[in-house]
Amino acid sequence: MRVVITGAFGFLGRRLAATLLQTRTFRGAPITRLVLADRVVQPDVPAATDPLVDVVHGDLINRLDDLFAEPVDVLFHLAAAVSAECEADFGLGMRANVDTTRALLDAARAQAAAGGPTPRVVFASSLAVYGSSPELPLPPVVSESSMPMPQSSYGTQKLICEHLIADYTRRGFLDGRVARLMTVAVRPGRPNAAASGFLSGIVSEPLAGLPATCPVRPDLRVALASPRRTIQGILRIAEAERGVGPGRLEGQAPVNLPALTVTVAEMLATLRKVAGDTAADLVTLAPDPAIEAIVASWPAVFDNRRAAALGLEPDPSFLSVVQDYVAEHPDAVQGG
Repeated sequence: MRVVITGAFGFLGRRLAATLLQTRTFRGAPITRLVLADRVVQPDVPAATDPLVDVVHGDLINRLDDLFAEPVDVLFHLAAAVSAECEADFGLGMRANVDTTRALLDAARAQAAAGGPTPRVVFASSLAVYGSSPELPLPPVVSESSMPMPQSSYGTQKLICEHLIADYTRRGFLDGRVARLMTVAVRPGRPNAAASGFLSGIVSEPLAGLPATCPVRPDLRVALASPRRTIQGILRIAEAERGVGPGRLEGQAPVNLPALTVTVAEMLATLRKVAGDTAADLVTLAPDPAIEAIVASWPAVFDNRRAAALGLEPDPSFLSVVQDYVAEHPDAVQGG
């Protein structure tokens, strides 16, 4: 079984690769090759030197021939330009998110049409496909049946890709599965270019003894998932048998990963509880209307029943999320 991960040297890509290399199986079948593809490669990542691994370096749209040089059985498509950079550069977002995804889907389709295996394509989408507008406000609780109304270019691009994957799946070109990710927190390191990056930064930076800026109002509610729960969700959706009933993936609809709903104020209170006043006081409130407009347009409360049917649950509390982060990244915590 040949498994490919795009965006493999990003935060989630590295975790997914490490998880697959622990078991070296997918749905009980041995993984014969694990291909890690990314525009930026970090050769010091342990997975890169594993004898099971091949590394493909470069812009994905230019390296599809290499990815499909041998049959692809499972493809995790995590590569993407993120929210704030898509808003700043429309052309970048369309090329990285829409054009590249369509080219990848066409390569998967061509493999099946040539008599090869029909690839299982697992796409990392986002809660950013939803959004509230005056003429169509979000319901208090959002589910997969709620109409997506993205309020950012990134959300629109993710939704376009979702529809393409659904149609390619309907036509039998591939077996597409879509996991809509919540904001993943807490991530280590400096916040990335995502509009939601501060939601990790206001915890990880103070824990490391560094100042952090919170660009949104404290009472803003957000939907989060820890890295561990996010990888669990992606893999469960990837491995599930199709069909009706508990543990099965029903239909072509995306699955919203389970969400933990918290306010930013609750996040900061948890930071204070775990690390004390010295760390919590390193966070400065500095409103940024552009960032808040994007993040506030996303839903915060989700109906998790579709995910629950697959055996997935949200994190029990933000305290557990922070405790997991501290346990996993002791070197990133001051005094750890």
